[in-house]
Amino acid sequence: MALIRFGVSIDKGLLAKFDAFIKDKKYTNRSEAFRDLIRQELVGEQWQGGQKIAGAITLIYNHHKRELVNKLMDIQHDFGEIIISSQHIHLDHDNCLEIIAVKGMPGEARKLSDSLRSVKGVKHGTLSMSTTGKDI
Repeated sequence: MALIRFGVSIDKGLLAKFDAFIKDKKYTNRSEAFRDLIRQELVGEQWQGGQKIAGAITLIYNHHKRELVNKLMDIQHDFGEIIISSQHIHLDHDNCLEIIAVKGMPGEARKLSDSLRSVKGVKHGTLSMSTTGKDI
C-alpha cells in the first residue's frame, strides 16, 4: 500500500478540538485518526448501500423467564444463513449475555436484532455493524 501525503486547511479552533479528540482516544498521530474517520464513513456507506456487513448482536436477558431461551433459539434458527457464531455467557444467577456474530446483508442483520430484542424478557440488546473488510 502506497502512502500519499496531502495538505488540509482547517479552522484553528476545530483543529484544537480534533487534537483533544485524538488525545482522548489515544491516537498516536493525526493521520491515523483521519484514516479511522474516513473508514468509519465508508463503512457507514456499506451499511446504507446494501453491501455485506459483519457484526455482532449482544443480548442481556433473564434466563429464568419462561420459554425465553426457546424463543431466542427459534428466532436464531430462522436466521441461520447470516449467523456465523454465538456465545452464551452466565453473568450471574439470573442474567445471561448472548453474543451473536453475523455476516450478511444489513437489513437481515437489523431484522434479526429487532426480532431478538423484542422478545419479552430481553433486558437489553444492541447491534454493532462493521465491514467485512473487503472494500476498506
